Formats: sequence, structure tokens, C-alpha cells
Amino acid sequence: MNCIAIDDEPLALNIIEEFCRKIDFIHLEAKFTSAIQAIDYISKNKTDLVFLDIQMPHLTGLQFLRTVSSPPMVIFTTAYSDYALEGFNVDAVDYLLKPIAFDRFLKATGKAYNLYNLMQKATQPVAEEQPDKYLLVKVEYTTVKINADDILYIEGLKDYVKIYTGAKFIMTKSTMKHIEEKLPRDKFIRIHKSYIVSVPKIRAIEYNCVTLGEKQIPIGNQYRQGFNELIQRIRL
Repeated sequence: MNCIAIDDEPLALNIIEEFCRKIDFIHLEAKFTSAIQAIDYISKNKTDLVFLDIQMPHLTGLQFLRTVSSPPMVIFTTAYSDYALEGFNVDAVDYLLKPIAFDRFLKATGKAYNLYNLMQKATQPVAEEQPDKYLLVKVEYTTVKINADDILYIEGLKDYVKIYTGAKFIMTKSTMKHIEEKLPRDKFIRIHKSYIVSVPKIRAIEYNCVTLGEKQIPIGNQYRQGFNELIQRIRL
């Protein structure tokens, strides 16, 4: 992976550079003591990952991310724990507190490398596994792969969704609309403003609800016609 490091402390940059030399899959292409200097570099060079300090003069790390139209993956490197929630909200791969230990640095870059490989695979046409056969969702600072065939139903909770696979669920920050667009349309349907269900896993259908496993899910009035049309097409 092609990486850069941005930190207003030269010593911190030197430590990151030393750590990167020890990891085969990390290639540190450039170092910057100012986020402003890095804006032009990222616009002209392929960058997969940024090691980014948060509290910097003139332009903070978070402000820097907002100026980049398609930001690369980010691992925050900071002396302050106060920004951890903001780091989660911008989908950071990880959040490292200074002084950074090498084993913790290695774990964070390993997460980034796994995510990088998943994204590379998702952008390539592969006959045996198309991208819509699974979801990639963020769970805190980890990206989790969920096979679509394992999903029973999805429940929306304001800014989060719960993805149920049997008795277990995974919670991720997302909207129902975003999740719905990522699912195979021939297998999933939204039957309520708060629920998307797996059609093959429906065990029983009543006028007002469907049953999946032991869970009964209501059918919303505005979704009833579309659901009925789908059921008639596939002849459950």
C-alpha cells in the first residue's frame, strides 16, 4: 500500500517511518509536517493510507479530511484520546495514541491491509463471487464482511442498522437506504420503514406480518403492494 504520514512533530514522523520500514506491505512515499502541504500531493498521487495527526496548526487532521474529495484510508496518530469518537465518525481504520508501540502500529496497519485487499477484490469482476453477494460494514474500527445469504433481516435504528444473522446481530452506522442499495434485489425487500427482510428466509406470511425464524415483522402499508407483487412473481 502507498502511504503518507502527516504530523507537525518531526520526531513522530521519524518513528512512523522507522515502523513502516519493518512492514513489507507498507510503502511510505512521503512525510509532511503540515496538512496543507499534503493536499496537493494527494490530488496528484495514488495514496492508499494516511497516518494522520489530528491536533496541528493552521489545518487539523479532521479539517484536512474534509478538504479531500475522495479521502484514502486513515489511521489517526495523536496524543489526545478526546477525538476518538470523531475518528469513528469519519470511518478511520484505527486510532493510535502516542507514544505508539510497534505491536499496536502493526495491528493497525494489518487492519488497513485487510480492508485494502477486500476493496481491491470488490472492484474486480470475479465469476465465483460478485460484490453484491456480501456486505462490507464498519463495526467500530474494524471492517466486517457479511455474506448476504447469511442475513435473516435488517432493522433500522435512527443512524444505525442491526444486521441479523440468525440469533446474532451486527450493528453498524448506516442508513436503511444505503444498506438496501447494496443488497441483491432479487433476495431482499423492504417491508417496513424499519425492516428489510431476506425473501428466501421467510417462513410464513400473514396479512400484516411475515415470520423469519422466531421473529414476526410487520408489513408497512406503503410497502405492502411492492411486497405482494414480489411474492406473486417468485411464487413462494
